[in-house]
Amino acid sequence: MHKFRIENTSVGELNEIFGINEEYLTLLESHFEAEMVLRGDELHIFGDATLRDQVLAVVESLRQLYKKGQAIASNDVTYLLRAGTGSDNATATGKRLKEVVDARAEIAKTQKGKSIYAKTINQREYFAKIQKNDLVFGIGPAGCGKTYLAVVIGVMMLKKGEVERIVITRPVVEAGESLGFLPGDLKEKVDPYLRPLYDAFHDVLGVEMTEKMTARGQIEIAPLAYMRGRTLENAYVVLDEAQNTTKEQMKMFLTRLGENSKMVVTGDVTQIDLPKRVISGLVHVSQVLRDVEGIEFVEFDTVDVVRHPLVQKIIERYISNEGYQENKSS
Repeated sequence: MHKFRIENTSVGELNEIFGINEEYLTLLESHFEAEMVLRGDELHIFGDATLRDQVLAVVESLRQLYKKGQAIASNDVTYLLRAGTGSDNATATGKRLKEVVDARAEIAKTQKGKSIYAKTINQREYFAKIQKNDLVFGIGPAGCGKTYLAVVIGVMMLKKGEVERIVITRPVVEAGESLGFLPGDLKEKVDPYLRPLYDAFHDVLGVEMTEKMTARGQIEIAPLAYMRGRTLENAYVVLDEAQNTTKEQMKMFLTRLGENSKMVVTGDVTQIDLPKRVISGLVHVSQVLRDVEGIEFVEFDTVDVVRHPLVQKIIERYISNEGYQENKSS
């Protein structure tokens, strides 16, 4: 059994690091497969010295987040554990965790004043590449923040006057039900497909401001079909759910890029809803444009999922399931 003291701490800091009712300590125990007991400011670890050093590195990283004034959630602890403990070498673990902590920085605030962070190394890279380049692809699983962050960056650019409008679009793919049989006019039929995009704007701007900016034409959210024949100048343009575009649709969209504009394309190649034998435009373009100067790709992984920790496990299990893989490739 090994123990170490968390120096110069407080009850509030310990609650942040280990969670209320030691929720995060339970995550540490599960990850390291070792019993741990917190007694005041001392953490007792029932394991070898190497294990102690790795746990110490994680705890110190959580302390650094706390000192930076960042609230800690269970998915933050899970990310630190998964991103930083792939090595038995405590020095390598500490170096990796420092990269994780350094990468986490505030990029904006919600309408209610809550900080929005780039929470993972890939999210920080994504943020940096969108700022620097005019065309960026963010590819990865659901929950890794690729669409949400793209919207946040667009709002930042609009507020600074760097673009005149934000255009967000999605392909409307009939996954399991026909639009023709859904009630309502075209807007009512496609709104459910676009709702997650509205939710992101409401979080950053608030409902009232989003509606005002939409009415003024500063924000446009529309199906991909509405992009045909247009040239998008002085605009920040996001194509979401791009895995459900065809090759032709993807080409049509990318060639809309006009002067002083920026495009972000997001998608998850494991969730293609196109008919069988139809090649995804996102899969195709990632092969065709991969080495073009000025175009950047950011590949997210399950470790970047910032939703409930169970979401990572669910995604990984589906990906590893043989039947799911066969269905994906068909």
